Amino acid sequence: MVVGISGASGFIYGVRLLELLAGLDIESHLIISRAALLTMAHETDYKLADVTALASHFHRADDVAAGIASGSFRCLGMVVAPCSMRTLAEIATGTSSGLIGRAADVTLKERRTLVLMARETPLTLAHLRNMTAVTEMGGIIAPPVPAFYARPQSLAQMVDHSLGRVLDLFGLDAGTALRWGEPNHNTCSSEPARSHS
Repeated sequence: MVVGISGASGFIYGVRLLELLAGLDIESHLIISRAALLTMAHETDYKLADVTALASHFHRADDVAAGIASGSFRCLGMVVAPCSMRTLAEIATGTSSGLIGRAADVTLKERRTLVLMARETPLTLAHLRNMTAVTEMGGIIAPPVPAFYARPQSLAQMVDHSLGRVLDLFGLDAGTALRWGEPNHNTCSSEPARSHS
């Protein structure tokens, strides 16, 4: 699977996705944008070498001659985790400036699964139109939205649940997504929040 990490907030989504893919014995091809390196430094204690070591293969963001830039490269599909609005716009318009956009374009043209974990709020009309364009081309917009029915007790649990649902789209079960109706073993209170007057 191809994994793109763009410069949107949420660098941990890409890192954790690589860990889950490794646990499922899925070969991963990683691309990290230049902007994502800035986000990594702001949001985490990871170094580039730490992250690339989690992937089966690492490709420079400007290496548009990489195998994953060709439709002849066979894979399950691609996830951009997280996906910035700039990356979304490039994918929506087919005007890629680097390998993430090109690999996404290839994924769409070969009718493979493309999932964009879009990270932005509020959304402008341009963002919404780009999401519509990608959806019309067969891509899937999957913002990392917490599932509160799972009663997450940590940010890590919220990240894992979102990524578990993304992997579901590829028919992969990482065991991190609580299914509706399954028993919840988290121990936080079942009492609903009460407003204070």
